Parts: sequence; C-alpha cells; structure tokens
Amino acid sequence: MHFSDDPRLRVDKGKLRLKNPVISASGTFGYGIEMQDIAHPEYYGAIALKGITVKPRAGNPPPRIVEVSGGIINSVGLQNDGIYRFVEEKVMPLKRYRTAIIANINGTTADDYFFITDKLNENASVDYIEINVSCPNVKEGGVAFGKNPKAVAHIVKGVRAKTNIPLMLKLTPQVTDIGEIIRAAQDNGIDIISLINTYPAIAIDINTRKPLLGNIRGGFSGPPVKPMAINLVWEARSATDLPIIGMGGISSWQDAVEFLLAGADAIAVGTWHFVEPDIAAKINEGLCNYMDKEQFSTLAEISGYTWRQYNE
Repeated sequence: MHFSDDPRLRVDKGKLRLKNPVISASGTFGYGIEMQDIAHPEYYGAIALKGITVKPRAGNPPPRIVEVSGGIINSVGLQNDGIYRFVEEKVMPLKRYRTAIIANINGTTADDYFFITDKLNENASVDYIEINVSCPNVKEGGVAFGKNPKAVAHIVKGVRAKTNIPLMLKLTPQVTDIGEIIRAAQDNGIDIISLINTYPAIAIDINTRKPLLGNIRGGFSGPPVKPMAINLVWEARSATDLPIIGMGGISSWQDAVEFLLAGADAIAVGTWHFVEPDIAAKINEGLCNYMDKEQFSTLAEISGYTWRQYNE
C-alpha cells in the first residue's frame, strides 16, 4: 500500500471526503493526465482541474510566468477550451483513476457561473465544483466578485440552485474581513471553503523599463505567501465549522502540517509542482511519519489542533 492510500489520511468532514488530504491546486497540474508519468493522479486525494469558462479562451499574451524572489508571478489568463469540450475531453480520461475530480469554474458575470454549473450537472461527471470568485465582475467595473459579500451570496445561491454536487468556494486574500465573505457563502449553501488564491503583483525589467509579464499584472504565489495564507486559514476556521482546504506556499509535508494545525482539513499544492512534480507523494509519506512520531491516529486529530488551544 502506498502512503497516499493509508486509511489514517482519510478526510471525512461534511461534504469533503477524500482518501488523503493532498489536492492539486487548479491551474498548476493541468488536467491531471499530462502529469501521470511523473506525478501519478492517484497520489492525490483530489485534482482541481484547470479553470474553465463558458467559451474557449486564448489566455493572456506572453510572457505569462516570471520568476521572482521566492516564487512566481503568473498571468495565464484562464486559457481553456470552454465548457462544451471540458467533460468529454478533460474529465472523462481522468475518471479511470482513484482520485476525486474538482471542476474550477470562472465567469465575468454571475450567469456564466450558473450556465457552467448547468452543463456540469447534466453530466454528473465531477465530484466537486470549485467556484473561483477572484474573477472580475464586468458589470461592476472589474472588481473581483470575491471582494463583495453580496456578490458572493448571489453566485453561491444561484449555483446551489442548479446542482447537488458539493460546492467549494475559492477565496481571494484581498479582503478586509474574510469571515464576512465566508458567512455570506455559508448562508447560501456553500459546502467547503478553499483559500487562498494568489496576491496581485507586478515585476519590472529595469533595463527595458517594461513589465516582465505581457499582461503587466499577475498573481504572486510560492513559499513567501505561506504565513499570510495560514493566517487567513486561522481566520476562516474562526468564522466557520465547514471543511477548509488550505493553500498558499506549501512546499513540504511540514508546511502541510502547519496548515492542518491552523484549522485546515485538507491542503492544496500549487506553485511547488513546478519544482517537485511528485510533491504529493512526499507530503503523504511525511504526514504518515509525523503521525507515527507524534502518536496521532487520524488526520482529524491534527486538523485545528493548535487553533483549538487558543479558541476553545
């Protein structure tokens, strides 16, 4: 038995049920199939597929990724083939593996989210739907949906009305009170919280005096964001009893343990896939060894352990 299948690593909280707590963050693992020779899909409890939109998108102009101190800034721009080709060409090839499948949905209007959900529900082909509310609302001057509790409530309520598939909400760190956003989502039917998405960032070439990204601005991710991400997981746990997926700068099993102790029930790896594609297997092995050493019998005993010491 591989560490990824160790029964002690099972996640079973609310609607979040995974064979292990390691998830591939959307946009960093493609559609799973491309990585199978170097990072097998079955090492993951779930794979969050590359984000989808209603219509195909070509993405942003290159360069799309730039290395900066400690991490990367990316501005891929949701390049994808659109919802109509998604299920048949991207989801179905992954169904043969023992891993949960998460569809990450995006839109520039609330109706986009509702339409995509309708199509996913028709096929019942994915295990979870992750609603990415970091997208710009074109009807509100381009401000991200996730910054506005009313917008979040409207989207979650509308998506919930379309499907019984468990719903995740992927949150932006760009809010003053993440608890307010979580409560708005929870009141309207969200099942799971995932956080954080990337931080807005710009890098400039001092020789050309031009931005290094073709789209000027992108999202910063990598190890430096980890303490801020853990802080927001802690705040999220203080705001809700829902399952939480923590992410942001995870590059080792030790990082994963930190997120779990702060209140996460599962974790997602993103940027570090570009450094160690097989990081999921290493995290699961590290978690098992940590549980042996510290005498934890289940993952649930670790989840929120430190948070509880200061909040109960």
